[in-house]
Amino acid sequence: MIPMPYAQRIDRAHPAVIFCAPRGPSPATEAAGMERWHPKRETTRQEQFILKRLEKKRKLFGFLRNHRHEIFDDEFQGEFEAMYRNTGAGKEPVPPAMMAMALLLQGYLGLSDWDTVETAFMDLRWQMVLGCLGTTEPPFSQGALQGFRERLIAHDMDRRLLERTVELAKSTKEFDWKKLPKTLRVAIDSAPLEGAGRVEDTINLLAHAARKVVDCAAELLHWTPERICHEARATLLLAPSIKAALDRDWGDPSQKSAAVKSLVFELENLKDWLAANLAEELKKPPLSDEIETLQQLMDQDLEPDPGGGGKKIREGVAEDRRVSIEDPEMRHGRKSKTKRFNGYKRHVAVDLDSGLILSGAITPANRPEEEAAPSLAQDIASQDLEIGELFIDRGYVKAALVDEILGRGGEIVCRPWVPRGKGAFTKAAFKINVRDLTITCPAGETERIVFGSVTEFDPEACDHCALRSMCTAASQGSGRTVNIAEDERLQQRLRKHLATPRGRARLRERVGVEHKLAHLVRRQGRRARYRGVRKNLFDLRRASAIQNLEAIQRKVA
Repeated sequence: MIPMPYAQRIDRAHPAVIFCAPRGPSPATEAAGMERWHPKRETTRQEQFILKRLEKKRKLFGFLRNHRHEIFDDEFQGEFEAMYRNTGAGKEPVPPAMMAMALLLQGYLGLSDWDTVETAFMDLRWQMVLGCLGTTEPPFSQGALQGFRERLIAHDMDRRLLERTVELAKSTKEFDWKKLPKTLRVAIDSAPLEGAGRVEDTINLLAHAARKVVDCAAELLHWTPERICHEARATLLLAPSIKAALDRDWGDPSQKSAAVKSLVFELENLKDWLAANLAEELKKPPLSDEIETLQQLMDQDLEPDPGGGGKKIREGVAEDRRVSIEDPEMRHGRKSKTKRFNGYKRHVAVDLDSGLILSGAITPANRPEEEAAPSLAQDIASQDLEIGELFIDRGYVKAALVDEILGRGGEIVCRPWVPRGKGAFTKAAFKINVRDLTITCPAGETERIVFGSVTEFDPEACDHCALRSMCTAASQGSGRTVNIAEDERLQQRLRKHLATPRGRARLRERVGVEHKLAHLVRRQGRRARYRGVRKNLFDLRRASAIQNLEAIQRKVA
């Protein structure tokens, strides 16, 4: 309240008080003004009728209706309110906890944002769970749903939403955490996730990027894209199909090479014209971003043609090759030697004793599995949980998490690498003593070993060995070589476990994470819902939270 003199049209001034609003809402005022979600606990006759109809199908609706107060208690709603502090956004018309519940229902049925808004208005099950039965208008808008999702991601509250399901499980009698081991038995696994962006070959990829450059320049100059292309002498980009405009026999290598040179010539024309006419705009977004994308694609997919001059399509695949314009984080990946995909890998960590998903991670498809382990472990540690036994496949065995667990006396359960050799004797036929750091061949020759290196036996001994033909195909004067892994101690231990019935039974316990992952793939689908690593991580965490809620619902039932 700021007193200010205010003079009316009379001879003397009259003091008055003007209430001036502050420039921005204070954090305390903003948080205090946030509307919380407090739906009624008692069920009405209409709700009882709906719940009766949900006893056989879509049981999660009934579970969420009956347990929404436990999931979104006052403390958890306070965490949601913290997302809005110091933002100047003011009071939200829809309670954040209600929006979070709507996101869970959206993931449960796999709906788009538009369908989510309409279903929340038309479906009595949704209205019952959201606490707005009988509403005469949609409880939230499509823009509000998108805005809340972005805010949730920005504050990493999707991670808390997943953690909240684990906390809910702990509070139920069905998950007796006092009887479970103090240190967890966690299994980690991954599955492919096809990207949502369009994947194109080199020629279409370059043309797509160039058209976006043209559109951006046209918007800056208030010209038409056609004028830009004519001025820049890049008229190939005006055609709906770049390959139709080039009009070549793509099965003829010489014609294909000529087509690439023609396209690159016009791309260089476009870049030169922009440098001459939009030099300042090239230094800042959005034009700098578009031209950088085009240059990235040219660098990764083209190389000098020493025979004919100019550029040609690169032999082989560039490292970390970008495959999509719309989704720059998508990458080529392999699930096996024969199965390729483009997009991401989704990783989950599951507690084998409770069957709950503890954390999730998303990585580009070309990254090794071990890179997902740190974020998975960090999310588990944030819940004050400790991993005592880790069940993994060989893709994660080089992760630092493995050394960390072994260092504190934990156990790693994993299949060892299969020994391979060119001769009859594989690495398994050699006796490796990791304590004395020696290796002994089937003929009794012994050599010293160094972890992470290759050990070669004495060439003279190998030349005169009676078992040489069964051991190595190396030429005379060369001894048999054996690769010693950096983690050879662990590999030897894993091989010993695999050789026992108990060890093989322990390996089969990992099937729990495979089942959970299969359910997640079925829920999410094989194709990503969003573009980019972070948004797809949100979707994975949401699907994992729903998976946990269904597991709790079955236990409670």
